[in-house]
Amino acid sequence: MEQRYATHPGDIPRMGTAEIRDRYLVDDLFAPGQVRAVYTHHDRVVLVGIAPTDSPLPLEGFAEIRSKEFFEHREAGVVNVGGDGSVDVDGETHALPHGGCLYIGRGVKSVTFSSEEGAEARFYVFSAPAHTSYPTTSVAPGEGTVRELGDPLTSNRRTLNQYIHENGIQSCQVVMGVTTLHPGSMWNTMPAHTHDRRTECYLYFDLPADARIIHLLGRPDETRHMTVADQEAIISPSWSVHSGVGTSAYSFVWAMAGENQSFDDMDTFPVSDMR
Repeated sequence: MEQRYATHPGDIPRMGTAEIRDRYLVDDLFAPGQVRAVYTHHDRVVLVGIAPTDSPLPLEGFAEIRSKEFFEHREAGVVNVGGDGSVDVDGETHALPHGGCLYIGRGVKSVTFSSEEGAEARFYVFSAPAHTSYPTTSVAPGEGTVRELGDPLTSNRRTLNQYIHENGIQSCQVVMGVTTLHPGSMWNTMPAHTHDRRTECYLYFDLPADARIIHLLGRPDETRHMTVADQEAIISPSWSVHSGVGTSAYSFVWAMAGENQSFDDMDTFPVSDMR
């Protein structure tokens, strides 16, 4: 488990490209046959990439979280961004196709991830501390609360699937969903926003190998950018904008943890005010 310490918005102006990427980009979360994790001290979120091949992979406790089982004091949302797979939670198997979501609550003892035969599943896990337990629940792609946003004229027509949220799958504090850009649209989350009450992380996927996302971060009046590839994640502190534009259409998992679960609790900034 890699450790990433919390940062201040005043750090951004002095950072060069390499340091910005080291602080906020997770570009090696998935490796065949491995479980990889990053612990960020922004709201104590843990990101995990699980890439089972021929054998199932368990998600166990890490020394850094001081828990025998990973879910002893935590909950998580899981989205499969690869081929078909399944997740065994305390002996109950949940099929998880590409784009499907699974919530796993506090107190679960055993969780194992598998790829279907001939498939290469890639399970993205977003976890936060939890003070209570909710039941494990799955939702198929497109079966959450669906919101159509944006306009082709501004190149940001997109379908937003809310999976774990205050009116959907119940959790202690995790909020999670998937947004898919329509063909011909490239911009996500524009106008950009912050929400000082929650850390948000993005995982971009369904992006062609030769395409890239230009992701914006920082305070609205002091922005920087990163070039991001398929199945790479962004840690976005509560004070940072999070928006991006791709060289082709794509999807991304958005997930949050912090003060509340209200999806619309955000502070937007007109493009004309950004620097």
